[in-house]
Amino acid sequence: MLRCARPLVAAAACLMAVPAVQAQMTAPRLFPANALRGTFTMVQAPVDARLNDKPARLSPGARIRGENNLLLPSVALIGQTFLVHYTLNQQGDLHDVWILTEPERARQPWPATPQQAASWQFDMAAQTWSRP
Repeated sequence: MLRCARPLVAAAACLMAVPAVQAQMTAPRLFPANALRGTFTMVQAPVDARLNDKPARLSPGARIRGENNLLLPSVALIGQTFLVHYTLNQQGDLHDVWILTEPERARQPWPATPQQAASWQFDMAAQTWSRP
């Protein structure tokens, strides 16, 4: 009798976890103020990429997040181009990359250069930028 109950308990636990996972996936992502917008193409895994049609490299420990905010391996993205938000490390390598969802792509304006980010105002809570 106990062996029969275990699968039922496991199934119930999985069903209860589904709404929590769905809620996480629909929650808006919060991007840091130093995140810039650009186009990203993975050229050769694990590190060679193109950012805004220029050669770029992924930093050691770089993170690429898909539209569902889950981490993606760089090898799975080879040859594909995405509109992204990204951050660079101190050496100028890509460190964080977020592939944008449709609502995130529609959010305008978003700085594409460090100079724009330095001169615009960022509202962290609303995740919006305003130009001077």
